[in-house]
Amino acid sequence: MEQAIIDQTIKALERNHFEVYFANNRQEARDIFFQEIFDKIKPTTISWGDSETMKATGILSEIEQRPECILIRTFQDGYSRAQKTYWRRQALLADLFVTGTNALTRQGQLVNVDMVGNRVAGITFGPEHVILFIGTNKITDDIEQAMERIRTIAAPLNAIRHPHLHTPCQTTRTCMNCQSADRLCNTWTITEKSLPQKRIKIILINESLGL
Repeated sequence: MEQAIIDQTIKALERNHFEVYFANNRQEARDIFFQEIFDKIKPTTISWGDSETMKATGILSEIEQRPECILIRTFQDGYSRAQKTYWRRQALLADLFVTGTNALTRQGQLVNVDMVGNRVAGITFGPEHVILFIGTNKITDDIEQAMERIRTIAAPLNAIRHPHLHTPCQTTRTCMNCQSADRLCNTWTITEKSLPQKRIKIILINESLGL
């Protein structure tokens, strides 16, 4: 990704009231998370939405070692549907919610799609602080290109990594606007600005990460 595009995107995000940090790699992103954000806001309750980029930084394993932190887990093996729904609702009351984004435009807009809606709900409302880990590969020219990226890259690859689901995009590798009960693309969100200002903090990582 050209540095000029990265710089333009960061400036746009800041104009849109996001708090932005730039990391050269995932290790630097991890350091920024703990040293410049986490230790300042001192969250007690923490939850997260599914994000391969966030997982790549390894932050969860360190958070788990901190006795002062209460983790609201929404992905535990063996949870019933009712348990998953309960804990996903509790996650909206967390001090801190951590995840990624499906796409980011050069105009500083976050574009996401969700199956159940808990991840996009956490981004848009509820947790006091939201931190998004975003690889520069997620930057697109505009909203139309962002949605195309999701339909042809993010959503199909996400479906493929969940073999228990059954969607046509697992085979075609592109959105078929399906009627499957396992459809992942149920709720689309476009986050134009952060409100309150700087509630959403973005760590933009100069690597190709995530889906």
